[in-house]
Amino acid sequence: MTKDMPVPPDFAAIDASAAATASQRTEVLALIGNLVFTWSNNESMFIYVLMLLLRVDFSSAAITFVSLNTTRARLDLVRRLAKAKCTNPATVRKLERLIQRFNDCTKVRNDFNHCIYQLDRDGRITHTSVLRLVEDKQGIRFADVRPVDRKRLTEVAATIRKLTALNRDLWAFLTELERSLA
Repeated sequence: MTKDMPVPPDFAAIDASAAATASQRTEVLALIGNLVFTWSNNESMFIYVLMLLLRVDFSSAAITFVSLNTTRARLDLVRRLAKAKCTNPATVRKLERLIQRFNDCTKVRNDFNHCIYQLDRDGRITHTSVLRLVEDKQGIRFADVRPVDRKRLTEVAATIRKLTALNRDLWAFLTELERSLA
């Protein structure tokens, strides 16, 4: 094995302790599941925004939306169309704030969707190694290894609450956007 290869986990020890540590994994995975669920529902809300901006049916807006490869590209299209089509600059600014709120939450979601999870000997999820490159004067390296501790789980729960509030605000925004396109 090369020096960079990790030592394989002690699967027998993890299996022996799995029942005793299941509640910790369940809590972590439930939070991650709720984070992904609320984030995905919010990303999908932008299909309705796109539908209004393009004045097309849902299927056409959804096809356009998913034809773009990244969330960033999708939101850039929404932002540009809003600037081109909205008659009310305040509505455009409000949409930009909604997109910014979504992007702020996306950072937390990405940390948990694009990582390697580390377990301790008893099977507890202890750390994530984010699969994001940092390129600076020293070279290229992976982003931080971060603990999955109470502080981090509290951050995830707070992000879920922010995404839930954002979802309500996006639904309310649709009427305002539709009026600004008339």
